[in-house]
Amino acid sequence: MKLKQLEMTLQKAKGYEKPRPSLEQYMTPAPLAARMLYHALMKGDIEGKRVCDLGSGTGVLAIGAALLGAESMIGVEKDPNAVAVAQENAVLLGADVEFITADIQDKTLSEKTGTCDTVVMNPPFGAQKIHADRPFVDFALTAAPVVYSIFNAGSTPFIKAFIRKRAVVAEQVGSAFAIKRTFAFHTRDVLEFEVEILRLVRKQ
Repeated sequence: MKLKQLEMTLQKAKGYEKPRPSLEQYMTPAPLAARMLYHALMKGDIEGKRVCDLGSGTGVLAIGAALLGAESMIGVEKDPNAVAVAQENAVLLGADVEFITADIQDKTLSEKTGTCDTVVMNPPFGAQKIHADRPFVDFALTAAPVVYSIFNAGSTPFIKAFIRKRAVVAEQVGSAFAIKRTFAFHTRDVLEFEVEILRLVRKQ
């Protein structure tokens, strides 16, 4: 599947029915999801690999990875309503994904996911709860040796410091995140802001 085809396919996915601002539930835009996943594919980190999507939401990243040939694909999401939508999307788009309803800080989560080759994720940026992305980074680096994640632009220095004893930032790719008007406090129909896609590689 080519990049443009992947993007067009992911655009068919349904969004959140009742998004929760406390969980920063914004659907990952199809162009951004496709770009990150295709980059991971070209690096050899998707096809034939065991992939895990942390905070999988409506399933866009998990489904995209499955469509690109992941050997197995697990999505982890704490909101059961989002999991239900993700499961619908997987059926709609013909992707084989196992979705688990669990909190990222669940002490038994590693038993449920098993080990992965690659983690892909779009964690909360911390707009509602400061450092909300930290537990995702922590678990991701225990679950897989390679992690692809979306962060707010300018986050790289903090991430490098946060993971310095465990992993390195192997690559940084700039992109844009477009959010449609979702909550009452939004004042624009579409808000676009800069983000960074980081490839984290665990130290041996």
